[in-house]
Amino acid sequence: MTTQNRWLIAAAGVLMQIAFGAVYAWSVFRIPLSQGHGWTIAEVTAAFEIAIFVVGFAAFAGGLWMKQSGPRPVAIAAAILYGLGTMLTGSANSLSMLYLTYGVIGGAGLGLGYIVPIATLVRWFPDKRGMITGLAVAGFGAGALVTAPVANSLIASVGVGPTFQVLGLAYLVVVFACALAMRNPPEGFAPAGYTASQSGRSASRDFTLPQALGTWQWYALWLTLFLNTTAGIAIISQASPMAQEI
Repeated sequence: MTTQNRWLIAAAGVLMQIAFGAVYAWSVFRIPLSQGHGWTIAEVTAAFEIAIFVVGFAAFAGGLWMKQSGPRPVAIAAAILYGLGTMLTGSANSLSMLYLTYGVIGGAGLGLGYIVPIATLVRWFPDKRGMITGLAVAGFGAGALVTAPVANSLIASVGVGPTFQVLGLAYLVVVFACALAMRNPPEGFAPAGYTASQSGRSASRDFTLPQALGTWQWYALWLTLFLNTTAGIAIISQASPMAQEI
């Protein structure tokens, strides 16, 4: 595959991340779900919390699976679970069903899929590792910017249930199409003019999971990410109602 074609994979990866990043638009559903079903704010927010909790475990499993099978099967599974979970959320008439469909099924798809573009694109762009990782993460963050106004418009016109169904179908189609483009580069792939020593990896060391767990740096990084994510998710899940009240 040519260097030019790797940018097509990059585009597919970023688009996939935008679809997954729609989870950050959850706050626009909080008030309609609460008013439509008589659920409390805490009960509605718990669905989002469960989804984020499941994401972590699914991403871990997805990383192990992708190491064995490559990125495409994992991405296809993510498309099915994420899209189906979101669509089924539109028919949820009980809290247990809401938690199962959005929290567990949708969260599992999101976790499986999130790791795919990042891990795959880094392999295709050893010469631009920081840039390509930033683009992928930026795509995830941009998901809410795209989804929130669309979701608000759909909720106003057709209601919150059908909105989940429309968005879920869109996620399924977009992520599935992007998943077909996901593949690892051929063995020994290197962009023109690039040598492995340029990345500085000759002085680095790869750790297995048991080895990483034996270092204090692993726990420091985990704690840093945990605190960062906790603070961010707490605000994201309430952002729309907070802004409306202010």
